[in-house]
Amino acid sequence: MTPEGVKVFLSHGHQILIEQKAGEGCGIPDSAYRKAGGTLKGSSAGVWEEADMVIKVKEPLPAESSRMREKQIVFTFLHLAANRQLTRTLLQKKVIGIAYETVQADNGSLPILKPMSEVAGHLAAQLGARGLEVINGGMGILMGPVHGVAPARVTILGGGSAGCRAGEVASGMGAVVTILELKKERVKQLRDHFAHRLTVKQSSPERIEGEVVQSDVVIGSVLNPGARAPQLITRDLVKKMKKGSVIVDIAVDQGGCCETIRPTTQSEPFYLYYGIVHCGITNLPSMVPLTSTRALTRESLPYALEIADKGYLQAARDNPALMKGVTVMNGKITNQAVANAFQLLCHPV
Repeated sequence: MTPEGVKVFLSHGHQILIEQKAGEGCGIPDSAYRKAGGTLKGSSAGVWEEADMVIKVKEPLPAESSRMREKQIVFTFLHLAANRQLTRTLLQKKVIGIAYETVQADNGSLPILKPMSEVAGHLAAQLGARGLEVINGGMGILMGPVHGVAPARVTILGGGSAGCRAGEVASGMGAVVTILELKKERVKQLRDHFAHRLTVKQSSPERIEGEVVQSDVVIGSVLNPGARAPQLITRDLVKKMKKGSVIVDIAVDQGGCCETIRPTTQSEPFYLYYGIVHCGITNLPSMVPLTSTRALTRESLPYALEIADKGYLQAARDNPALMKGVTVMNGKITNQAVANAFQLLCHPV
């Protein structure tokens, strides 16, 4: 939350507890939160102990999970379908888990996830370019053309917010870009949006294989809200790829769409597997924390304020988008995709 967000909550009569140095990574000092009227706590433990609602960016860490209390509201990215242990903990603790990534409008859009997807897509194209460098194991080519030398060939799996932004950035670098999208209506939208800047094709298993094996960079950006990412790039397909080509899997937070992907870090973003450069940085938006903080606060704050003003249950009743965000409550799963992932019952809120 930004200091401006603190002021909004205070104007509605709420008290805001801020973990000391929480904003340091994105250039927001404690003094800015204090000036806005927030109460600084020396550790995250102090926040978890007192707060009725905890607002985060990423899923709770194991140390935080142990401090959760029954009926406490946790509003953050949860990605539960890819995390059995966290799901079990949230159910045991009987907390109210409201997931940013499943807050969904009537038109199917994901308003809180969208700006983070755009950031991730932008960074994925940049990481694809870095992965091609020989120092990172790549084949040693540029994304864009040089006089007389062809540009890189980039395939993007999934044409949602992340895939669309990845396409814009990669094509802006001069790469030859193809987006594979499953939904026919979205294919048409993307073709209208990009015109002749890149190619958009209807996705199929055969087409995925045909494009991936010819690509220099593959960006995985597929998403099923709340569910594990479908594995579209199999181990056998990775073996067929060009040596020194690059896979950037944006879907790694949801289990990944590539069978050979594993989570990586900003300090060690790449690893080689079958001679293919893999990049599975979790929480990509944290690479540009100030941009991400501003974007996430802008989209999440109205929902958080609604929860604080009305209580989570009334807020969910009044706002269908927020209702879809309620993922676990009172020891039960209330999101069908998460329930399916673990073969458990889904209970209506």
